[in-house]
Amino acid sequence: MTLKELTVAYFQYPAIIAYLVSAAVCIGLYIWRPTSLVETLASILIAVLLYPLAWYCLHRWVLHSKWMWKSKLLASTWKRIHYDHHQDPNHLEVLFGGLHTTLPTIFLVTAPVGYLIGEFGGAAIATATGMIMTCVYEYFHCIQHLTYKPKNKWVAAIKQRHLAHHFHNENGNYGITNYFWDRAFGTYYEKVGERKKSKTVFNIGYTEDVAERYPHVANLSGGVASGHPRQRKGE
Repeated sequence: MTLKELTVAYFQYPAIIAYLVSAAVCIGLYIWRPTSLVETLASILIAVLLYPLAWYCLHRWVLHSKWMWKSKLLASTWKRIHYDHHQDPNHLEVLFGGLHTTLPTIFLVTAPVGYLIGEFGGAAIATATGMIMTCVYEYFHCIQHLTYKPKNKWVAAIKQRHLAHHFHNENGNYGITNYFWDRAFGTYYEKVGERKKSKTVFNIGYTEDVAERYPHVANLSGGVASGHPRQRKGE
């Protein structure tokens, strides 16, 4: 796959279209009820700076949580938004998060801060920034999972970090493009040799033993898969 082919496919994906349309709506709302230039720039800057931390916290303590699978109400959501992605990292149908979870999350992370800075206009432009940041993250997320070999050294490096998260040890490298917070919280590793190979890298802790006690995800998934997706038999 070439970068051009990847980019064309990326912009045709419904989730990306939804983010871009949402960003356009928020920009329209900002134009309707704008705030001052200083408040506008501050709202954008805070949203850009806050986004990597919000993503890190959500990825580590929600998507990799050990509490969502315990609830029958939350089990299907956790399965869809992250368990399926780790079960088979190359399964493109679950590469992007579900809009019913991502859109409210983006709004809750960005809008309140923007409102505190510039009221309605600040909330609108901060939310638009969050939508655009999500598109940027998802673009690089595509590069990290699709069969494209980056020529840029930085892009190649972040792809290597992310694939290590999926194929070596899931308890680290939670960032997508930004690993500052991984470094700050001690979850960053550059080489796979720095950490032991995780036995739960493909089920993120939802093992057969766990499934016996909390069977909701297993019931939805037809059991608990283990090992590399390409090496599984009968799947």
